[in-house]
Amino acid sequence: MQLTHGDVLSILPDRAVDGHKGNYGKILLLCGSRGYTGAAALAAMGALRCGAGLVFLGVPESIYEIEAVKLTEPIVFPLPEEDGKYAIDAVALIQKKMRDMDAVLIGPGMGQSAGTMAVLNAVLQGFDGPVVVDADGINLLATDPSMLHQRKGVTILTPHEGEFRRLVIGPQDDRVGGAVSMATALGCIVVRKGHETIITDGKTVYINPTGNPGMAVGGSGDVLAGMLAGLLGQGIEPLQAAACAVWLHGAAGDRCAEKLGQYAMLPSDMLAELPYLLK
Repeated sequence: MQLTHGDVLSILPDRAVDGHKGNYGKILLLCGSRGYTGAAALAAMGALRCGAGLVFLGVPESIYEIEAVKLTEPIVFPLPEEDGKYAIDAVALIQKKMRDMDAVLIGPGMGQSAGTMAVLNAVLQGFDGPVVVDADGINLLATDPSMLHQRKGVTILTPHEGEFRRLVIGPQDDRVGGAVSMATALGCIVVRKGHETIITDGKTVYINPTGNPGMAVGGSGDVLAGMLAGLLGQGIEPLQAAACAVWLHGAAGDRCAEKLGQYAMLPSDMLAELPYLLK
């Protein structure tokens, strides 16, 4: 199955005349670590560019000031850290913050440590709403997939090929079959990124027609993960939210390639193109 631009626009929720920021999703992002501040910033802006009402970005305290300078629209707050990554002490604060959230994104740029593993486990076990697990979140999950067994809410995994193969269950050469197998075995929605990205819950399969090789640059996936979280927070059905985010992400990349060429385009350029696809 493939979406068109018209399909995407029809799935997006209407903006009520009397709506306010609380009506369009409260999103919690757990992203970034020392040296990886860009991942957090790009993900946060991806969520906002897709219409999220409130985006809360929790980062290790040593990069808080950097993110606060980079970002004016998201609500950035510091969390306890150890060696530039989330510390186990961050868990209690995150659990409290999650109570008011509509969706959570975890993983981009956060690194791998005992602290980040504890944070991932706390999110998966303690949040009943939709969770997007991306990048280092997937790498951590690959070491203990049993963390998903007690999940009450929907989980969306967004692996590129390297991450997919670390978590692989089933055939590796058949991209569609492998994605379906993983989604079925883990009880998740899988976004298997790459040329003609595959989005599946194990039953329905979307194959994305948009995108180009110019998008193969660090930060592109962070934008996508934030976009997906932003759509989920607005109440879009998770499989459709994933398919829409992927379509919009690729279409924004195609606009960049047309204007700038595939060599020069940047993830921040994709953010700038999203408004023209959403009106």
